[in-house]
Amino acid sequence: MWWKLLILVVMSVMIVYSFITPAPQKIIGEASRIFYYHIPQAWISVLAFAMSMIYSIRYLKKRSLSEDDKAAATAGLGFMFCLLATVTGAIFAKVTWGSFWNWDPRETSVFILLLIYGAYFALRGAISDDDKRAALSAVYAIFAFITVPFLIFVVPRIIPSLHPTDSIVDENMKFTMGATIRIIFFSSLIVFTAIYFWMFNLTKRALKIKRHLLNEDI
Repeated sequence: MWWKLLILVVMSVMIVYSFITPAPQKIIGEASRIFYYHIPQAWISVLAFAMSMIYSIRYLKKRSLSEDDKAAATAGLGFMFCLLATVTGAIFAKVTWGSFWNWDPRETSVFILLLIYGAYFALRGAISDDDKRAALSAVYAIFAFITVPFLIFVVPRIIPSLHPTDSIVDENMKFTMGATIRIIFFSSLIVFTAIYFWMFNLTKRALKIKRHLLNEDI
């Protein structure tokens, strides 16, 4: 229980300081405060999709439906955080570029990523047999994650973009943030990561109980 209280305290302090301290980027101004939330959300989506791939590989090795449940659970969280990153990015775009959506390379790549993982859940919903659904979903999740690094890290850097490219580090891999801003940013990153694992653990437990009840009914 203590770690839950710690997450609450750190998140509360981080939120307060994200608004009372100077904006992360002077040129962009107040809108750059959203970086404290937008970037961690994008990071969690990548982490969650990677975890889905790992559990999918484990399913193909063990053929255990519990591994499939974990793969689906973390993919769902990844989709949710990816959607949140898209929304916060759209808010930033409205303030800085004048419209919520500009088909910027980063916006487009994230939209494609949402479609890819939306298809993953459509696939799962279209197959009633547990084993067949788990096997096909596992293969799909593995190939789907291959697109993640390309869409998130490669495409936005090889195509000219309106999106800021030096929010955290510059081309020489040196921090562009001051000490205070780094503390707030990395605190946010750690807290969002802790929240993800908390949510993932709760989802796993719920799915385990659900599968146990279904087996009892059978």
